[in-house]
Amino acid sequence: MPFRICKSFEIESGHMLSKHPGKCRFPHGHSRKVEVVLAADALDANDMVCDFSAIKHALATFLDALDHALCINTDDPQFAFYRKTYGDRVIPFAKTDPTSEVIARAVFDELKRRLAEATLNPVTHSALPAGVRIERVRVTETSSSWAEYSP
Repeated sequence: MPFRICKSFEIESGHMLSKHPGKCRFPHGHSRKVEVVLAADALDANDMVCDFSAIKHALATFLDALDHALCINTDDPQFAFYRKTYGDRVIPFAKTDPTSEVIARAVFDELKRRLAEATLNPVTHSALPAGVRIERVRVTETSSSWAEYSP
């Protein structure tokens, strides 16, 4: 059985779900918890899957962009208005609603990309041992609701 670690982050994040038939089509926000689970079959030289700071470093810029921002489907009729009004605090999701499921996949994809960079260039990033893999990303939307993505 592999070793697993989890790093959690908390962000305030808004979204609009233009495809939703109910109230969720209007701008609203959540206090989100983002949990990232990494696994490895063996521990590194420091007896770790990897240092938690490597995960923090890998996601810092991406999660900072989502924090106190409004995620919107680029096909939403109001997307251009919000983007012009609030600039980079409006996060575009190309032709898809930024549901918690979609956000979980976006976090997964960003972490995968950044960890690959760290493996290739350990001098500029926290070193990541070979064999570490992302097992899942969970995004909590409310105290009773979450979505998860894993490959």
